Amino acid sequence: MKVLGSLEKRVMDILWVAGPLGVRQVMTQLKGKLAYTTIMTTLDRLYKKGLLARDRNGTAYIYRSAMSQDDYHCSLVEDTVGSLLEKSAGPVLAAFVNTAAELDEDNLKKLEALIAQRRRRNK
Repeated sequence: MKVLGSLEKRVMDILWVAGPLGVRQVMTQLKGKLAYTTIMTTLDRLYKKGLLARDRNGTAYIYRSAMSQDDYHCSLVEDTVGSLLEKSAGPVLAAFVNTAAELDEDNLKKLEALIAQRRRRNK
């Protein structure tokens, strides 16, 4: 899973909140001066990446998210962290824990609970 570009992220944020939309509806939500073809191409790329699903409505497509925002974020972290852990687990885990704690100290409790849950599941 690749990190989304700026426009791709804005489009996905709209579809995660608003639900199924056509190209013109996405354009309206973006409130910018982007060409119809730019939005259409962006939606098509997101569809080809597997982030969007689409259904035909006459001659146009209606796009909807193919995965939740949480699932996307989880997949992105798994891909990124997984490859880093293969190369250097100790420093990567330390950095992850430090960052999580700096953002919110309660994240440490969440991590501990997730680790305990995972250990119980693996028994």
